[in-house]
Amino acid sequence: MSIRVVVADDHGAIRAGIVMILSGAEGIEVVGEAADGAAAVRQARALRPDVVLMDVRMPDVDGITATRRLVGENLAEVLVLTTFDLDEYVYGALRAGAAGFLLKSVEAPRLVEAVRLVAAGEGVVAPQVTRKLISAFARSSPAPPRPAGLEHLTAREREVLACLGEGLSNAEIAAKLFIGETTVKTHVSRVLTKLHLHSRVQAALLASELGG
Repeated sequence: MSIRVVVADDHGAIRAGIVMILSGAEGIEVVGEAADGAAAVRQARALRPDVVLMDVRMPDVDGITATRRLVGENLAEVLVLTTFDLDEYVYGALRAGAAGFLLKSVEAPRLVEAVRLVAAGEGVVAPQVTRKLISAFARSSPAPPRPAGLEHLTAREREVLACLGEGLSNAEIAAKLFIGETTVKTHVSRVLTKLHLHSRVQAALLASELGG
């Protein structure tokens, strides 16, 4: 089964470039394009893609609002693409439930890999900005209320949540806690379920806001 993708970007040339890259990748099919957030949501409702590549700064309905709608309706995973490495729009999209974030300057192979990872349920954040993103925005935000499911986390799940807050990958968490990557994935899944979160990136931001 091919990974079905909708590309949303208000710049036609950028959109065309992304479509060209993804269309040439094995196992990926671009099923729709959109020039703004509203069109992206309409496309997702009609086409049921696995992943929506979302520009955050678009006219009318922006990427944050569109991401919130897509995630809220469980229409697709959202991978945010932007020219800005640290940007309140990006932070807002991640808080809204985007599964990942990459810079538009990303190399083609990395973009293809990110689409595959997000489709498989993994979180993707541009490596060069992961920890900077979390620390710069989460620590400057007002402390959020403690999520209702926090007390239901096991000790190990709390450790995994803290690791997510540090911006660690599954492999890094596995090495730090001396457990297998498959076990890490299971713990991450349970953390998301118990805290009613849509992505591991949301969990990472929450963990940082809560102070680990």
